[in-house]
Amino acid sequence: MSELLVEARGQVEIATLNRPERLNALSEGLVDELNAYFGGLADRNEVRVVILRGAGRAFCAGLDLQEDRSIDGETPVLRTLRTQTKIGNIYRKMRACPQPIIALGHGAAAGGGLSLLLAADVRYATPDFRCNAAYIRIGLGGCDMASSYFLPRLVGASLAAEMILTGRFIDANRALRAGLISEIIGEETLLDQSLALADEMLATAPWGLRLSKQALNLNIDAQSLDAAMAIEDRQQVILSATEDHKEALAAFLGKRAPVYREQ
Repeated sequence: MSELLVEARGQVEIATLNRPERLNALSEGLVDELNAYFGGLADRNEVRVVILRGAGRAFCAGLDLQEDRSIDGETPVLRTLRTQTKIGNIYRKMRACPQPIIALGHGAAAGGGLSLLLAADVRYATPDFRCNAAYIRIGLGGCDMASSYFLPRLVGASLAAEMILTGRFIDANRALRAGLISEIIGEETLLDQSLALADEMLATAPWGLRLSKQALNLNIDAQSLDAAMAIEDRQQVILSATEDHKEALAAFLGKRAPVYREQ
């Protein structure tokens, strides 16, 4: 059975971590499936938005520490490096794919599971949600799986340091106040509200949506205001020459819904 279930809803795909008996902990198989899925999205223009969620009681408990990842002849150091690189590549591919990713947190999101949420574009969570950067609790450095990159940018240096240096959990309310999640939503309506958000994204021009994610990615690390505005200017010049821009402008002036054609 696949450890990552993907369901199409028109131009939206719902990707579900499917190891509920292990709280969706990251196995070798799940890591491979996540890498293949997010790595393949760049060539799939028919998919415009992705919703990422977990099956069962939790979003993702992080690395499956009980799985044997050894390969004959591989030293422990190289095994650890291979594991680190393969899991880390998931987050790189999530940020690089042109589709916005809406992540739905429920139950626990720990370690590498937290980073799956952090690498998404929008995060919703249920009232029972809690998350932590678990690494320091098992004798490792607290900075792992891009947590030292994502967390300060999302929640600020103080809370990021508190989480990374202690491994303590924060609950949904604190995550909301800190800006880690956008909204707390009841589990029974979580998917519906994420699909409603996806519908709002689908109402935009396809290339406008893709390039907006790209600009956000680039400008979070922009060296200056001028550098950030140069990216924005480039994006607007490109998009102003598209047929979809002409259609959107005509639809706006005509008070009708646009019909986009450029994929």
